[in-house]
Amino acid sequence: MSWRKSKELMDTIRHYAGFPATGVSLRQMVQFGEKPSTGTLFRASQFLAEELPIRLAHRVQELDNLPDGLNEMPSVKKVLDWYAQSFEEITTLPRPNLGRDVRERLMKPAKINGKNGIAWLSEATPNPSIEEGQYNSWGGVPEQGTNGWAKKYHASRRYFAMVDDNGDWPPELQLYNQRFAQTLHKIKRRHDSVVTTMAQGILEYKRKRQRMQIDNNIQAFLDRFYMSRIGIRMLIGQHIALTDQNHYRDPSYVGIICTKTFVKDLAQEAIENARFVCEDHYGLFEAPKIQLVCNPNLNFMYVPGHLSHMLFETLKNSLRAVVETHGQDKQEFPVTKVIVAEGKEDITIKITDEGGGIPRSAIPLVWTYMYTTVDRTPNLDPDFDKSDFKAPMAGFGYGLPISRLYARYFGGDLKLISMEGYGTDVYLHLNRLSSSSEPLQ
Repeated sequence: MSWRKSKELMDTIRHYAGFPATGVSLRQMVQFGEKPSTGTLFRASQFLAEELPIRLAHRVQELDNLPDGLNEMPSVKKVLDWYAQSFEEITTLPRPNLGRDVRERLMKPAKINGKNGIAWLSEATPNPSIEEGQYNSWGGVPEQGTNGWAKKYHASRRYFAMVDDNGDWPPELQLYNQRFAQTLHKIKRRHDSVVTTMAQGILEYKRKRQRMQIDNNIQAFLDRFYMSRIGIRMLIGQHIALTDQNHYRDPSYVGIICTKTFVKDLAQEAIENARFVCEDHYGLFEAPKIQLVCNPNLNFMYVPGHLSHMLFETLKNSLRAVVETHGQDKQEFPVTKVIVAEGKEDITIKITDEGGGIPRSAIPLVWTYMYTTVDRTPNLDPDFDKSDFKAPMAGFGYGLPISRLYARYFGGDLKLISMEGYGTDVYLHLNRLSSSSEPLQ
């Protein structure tokens, strides 16, 4: 029997949608250490059991209220149901019955070098790439001054809290942690094909309305929606990885975050993957060459999966432009250059191609979703995208806008400067300070 949402569930979702999301920084996510204790993981589970339903509720409400009949598209309704079902699974997961002494221990911060552990937690700083409220769809009361209730609300809820671990924890805590992680794993799998299913919904809308492009309101909605998805999957993926301590891990990893992400290694892998895809797509014996200039020892704290995705997408675009500008029959293509620079604030990666460039009037369109004609855009098979980072977005106009969201998520950015008739420079800025908060959704 297929799942159906009830009126009571939608009422509960509307209630949760009235609360603001709480932003988390990369530095906060990494403070769990390589092997967090049962008590510390339980506190994180409790935070996510409150935070994820709020974020899911925001998305359900926004999907339900989409304008101009977009909310009636079959694929959009399917995505809404996935979010509502995931909301229900988290909110109905039974909490363990804990004695008063265990509850007090959980709320008592651990001592680190004779000081309370809470002092160790670095505060998240505002995200430098995001204007205030840019990706925020929350309709609650705005924060006002330092006494705003929303500020107090955020201060009382923390993702990371190192608890007093002197002594054993009751088995119910370990059991709940495992059950919670299993629920998150199921939700993560359910949402694997959200990007392509939502893209299919936009196609259905464009065809029904006979529109070549989407308007600014829908563009802004998709930015908020996909940015929120990045945040939800980041929190879920991180928590699953922290809970699953059964196999040996690279000591430089805390969950899915790598404290020593070597840029040159990831860039080299992305180059090889992009060239392989280019050769396969155009039937070339050898794809255009890519020269990499990068200090081999340069490393910083980041999520390797995010960086791989951004590099692969931008390189793929460059190679496509080079091949299509110079022709598939050309014996030797101009070399695309990848230059990595290390600054105090950012690590910047510049990708320079000689792919003919983009007309100045078309540059804003590069950041719009689905910028293709209705006739040329085929149906998307939602089952085709079962991975976050190998989405079939070539030709669907998703590579650059979603890569920019990944960059902005932790305080970086993606910018493009083009010389029509020559080529394009893409600048990928990565915030190396890692204290900037994810955008609140």
